[in-house]
Amino acid sequence: MTVVTSPSGERRPTVIADDIHLTYKITGKFAQRGGVVALARAVTGKTSPGMREVKAVRGVSFTAWEGEAIGLIGPNGSGKSTLLRGIAGLLTPAAGAVYTLGDPALLGVNAALISTMSGERNILLGCLAMGMTPEEVEEKYDDIVDFAGIGEFVSLPMNAYSSGMGARLRFAIAASKAQDILLIDEALATGDAEFRQRSEKRILQLRERAGTVFLVSHSLGVVRETCDRAIWLEEGLVVMDGETEEVLDAYESRHDPKKAAARREMRAAEQAREAAEQARGADAKAAG
Repeated sequence: MTVVTSPSGERRPTVIADDIHLTYKITGKFAQRGGVVALARAVTGKTSPGMREVKAVRGVSFTAWEGEAIGLIGPNGSGKSTLLRGIAGLLTPAAGAVYTLGDPALLGVNAALISTMSGERNILLGCLAMGMTPEEVEEKYDDIVDFAGIGEFVSLPMNAYSSGMGARLRFAIAASKAQDILLIDEALATGDAEFRQRSEKRILQLRERAGTVFLVSHSLGVVRETCDRAIWLEEGLVVMDGETEEVLDAYESRHDPKKAAARREMRAAEQAREAAEQARGADAKAAG
């Protein structure tokens, strides 16, 4: 991953993905392919577990700009989370390159939270890892606890938290500081509707501070509410990259055609109502 700079005063690119390929290897039973592997072992005499290389992202290119919120959509196994890890610098591309303006933050905390420590201690460590001063941490502490909704659990070790509580705390820490590039992987799928609404509002605030947000979500509704751009991935390839509504309409048309048709009908009805109201307003103005 390479950091790029740009002249001040211009809308700057924050992430450039240049034909990146991301792979990882799996071993053991998950890499085995039934009788084929068994036969190969019988012939070669090897008894070590199988190993297979997974090509998770294949030749992806795009440019992200300041102020954008980009939703990454696609079915399970399409490469969304792997792409986030590549942008964050946690995976080295097998080919191609990722250029970034600033340090991307996966949920804002590059250092993993420590399950045996209290939420309070993890808030301190997480915020310091993002470059805050102790004074800034103290100033934001109450807001982080309130946003996460963990209450008195903040004094308990994180291994006493539910998975949802832990995810909410990580997001609250991440969202406490404006990031140049914030990468969110399914964080908004945790918690109740109220937490999701607060999270969506915070993402919009981060965008207003000229940051770039990448959001991986299986909820197309969340992507519609928070993102102005969407990238659709299938089997590690970009199928479509563009305005959110356009991309999501195409995605639904392929994966859920009934819902896509219903949404088009609703949109057409809404447009007809708006046109009728405008016509009535014009008639009333002309009559007056």
